[in-house]
Amino acid sequence: MSLVRQVSRKIMNESLAEYNEMNIPMNLVLFDYAIQHVSRIARIVRQPMGNALLLGVGGSGRQSCTRLATSMCEFILYQIEVGKGYGPAEWKDDLRKCLLPAGCEAKNVVFLFND
Repeated sequence: MSLVRQVSRKIMNESLAEYNEMNIPMNLVLFDYAIQHVSRIARIVRQPMGNALLLGVGGSGRQSCTRLATSMCEFILYQIEVGKGYGPAEWKDDLRKCLLPAGCEAKNVVFLFND
């Protein structure tokens, strides 16, 4: 294994351990492909006005990788839960809650939603 892979694996495992201490623990296996995805997401998120559309089958780790990358970048994660009674009014409220810290307080925010 190359030195870059070893360092990347060590940084990711430390970041995951730090995330698990502060949040609900994620039991992730960080294999090389997952480490590459987390790195890509972190790079995209750090860019000004960076955004990404992650596609894949259910259970492939899109949310987990995004949560870890957001934590590594020290951004605020805002995730919505769409349920049966979720409509345009709830959407506007969720966007307002997410965008106010980003716009008014200049905080770095990641808006994560699925489905």
